[in-house]
Amino acid sequence: MNKKIRRLAVGLLVCYLVLFIQLNILQVAKQQELSADLRNDRQTIRDFNRTRGPIIAADGTVLARSVPVVNPDDSAKYQREYPLGDLFGNITGYYTFNFGSTQLERTHGAELSGTTSRQQVRALTNLLGEGDISGTVVTTLRPDVQQLAKDLLAGREGSVVVMVPSTGAVIAMYSFPSFDPNLVANHDTEEAANVLKFLTALPGKPLLANAYQERYMPGSSFKVITTATALQYGVTSLERAFPNETEFTPPQTNDPIRNYGGKACGGTMAEVFYRSCNIPFAQMAIELGPERMVGGTKAWGIGEAIPIDLPGAAASAFGEVSDFTDRLPLLAIGGFGQGSDVMVPLHMAMLASTIANGGEMMKPYVVDATLYHDGSVLERTDPEVWKTPIDPGTASTLTQLMIGVVNLGTGRSMQLANGVQAAAKTGTAQLNAAGEPQRSHAWIIGFAPAEAPQYAVSVVLKGTTDEISASTGGKLAGPVAKQIFDYLFAHPDPVPVAQSVSAATPAPPPVGSAQP
Repeated sequence: MNKKIRRLAVGLLVCYLVLFIQLNILQVAKQQELSADLRNDRQTIRDFNRTRGPIIAADGTVLARSVPVVNPDDSAKYQREYPLGDLFGNITGYYTFNFGSTQLERTHGAELSGTTSRQQVRALTNLLGEGDISGTVVTTLRPDVQQLAKDLLAGREGSVVVMVPSTGAVIAMYSFPSFDPNLVANHDTEEAANVLKFLTALPGKPLLANAYQERYMPGSSFKVITTATALQYGVTSLERAFPNETEFTPPQTNDPIRNYGGKACGGTMAEVFYRSCNIPFAQMAIELGPERMVGGTKAWGIGEAIPIDLPGAAASAFGEVSDFTDRLPLLAIGGFGQGSDVMVPLHMAMLASTIANGGEMMKPYVVDATLYHDGSVLERTDPEVWKTPIDPGTASTLTQLMIGVVNLGTGRSMQLANGVQAAAKTGTAQLNAAGEPQRSHAWIIGFAPAEAPQYAVSVVLKGTTDEISASTGGKLAGPVAKQIFDYLFAHPDPVPVAQSVSAATPAPPPVGSAQP
């Protein structure tokens, strides 16, 4: 009898062990595989049958929220809604029943759904576990400034970034084209799929947050970095004078570099900066040499993905030492923002912010805090220095040079209302070879007030056609930046979006004469 009992006990123990191992394989080892299986919609249905917290702007405006589903045939109780449509589509992203999530909806999905360890611990106080434990994501963004940026782009492809130099907080970041996440959050699988297919096929890449996920040739706005590097290494100074030249032939080539329009250009360091001569910056790049010039760009974070709290950030690029050792003409061209130089619009705003902040480059961020359902703080973002590419003395010198651009040079369009002094650098990146219809990126970066900076801005108008590309960053991008600064100083606190729209001037500025 005892023998039969022992055999039964061993058999039961083996069955228990087999069951235990199988459960662990399914629940642990294959958890991700099963969750990712398209046939497994139990997790999705569960997620859409419980509340998900909102994403809100700095002034409390709701950017994303969950609303009850009205269709009785829908298997989910809630659907995600984006009240401002395409205004923040590239920042909130979308949260969908069939196609996953992107942007803040993805990176802060745990906080919004209440599944972080901290939120789960708090939920233990509710013994039945049926209470709302969702969280809220509070952003640094101002809808009125975002709306103004959209209106000023006026349907032109490009990006506008506005940030606080001392903290890195982004208060506006808009690119056109954008997209309306409501169309993707539709629970009708076929309709949502058609929308995504259509958006993916568009040439302007509306699903891509071009302000921080794309990069463009910077043109003369890059001269800020060349000047900073030359100042840091003692290659130039405010006292240096450059000859008035129309051509400069760098080593290893017989093909000369010319100033914009073939004009003669020269003078003091301040003069060649505000006139945006090409030759002096090509010469400084050659004098620095590949190692110091490349090292100077890396000090600004070029070559590294921008450390913003959003997914998929791009990296600006200049090149490596080996790219220029036997190609010094390319180094010279890169010194004034052409050649292989490409910059992310957000990174350009960070350049202006660094100079405004005495040489410290702050990590950019759009999430100010995450909150528990009761409104208490779950986690708050602390401003953090990312790079220190220049010392305060160089930052001060660059500020004076950029003030000259606004007062005397190519950035006169950045002369602000009420006597507020701005500092800026313009840029026009030519995209075509000689003899072809001209296309260019028009840039401006800057900050204000120059003596005590509060805001920094970058504006890029992408690939402008031959009808308007004869104008420069100062003529096209400058008025956009000016109106943003003027608005910010007139409205230090957010105003309702409906009022801010009327403050914009959506018509593009008049076309002027071409200058660098």
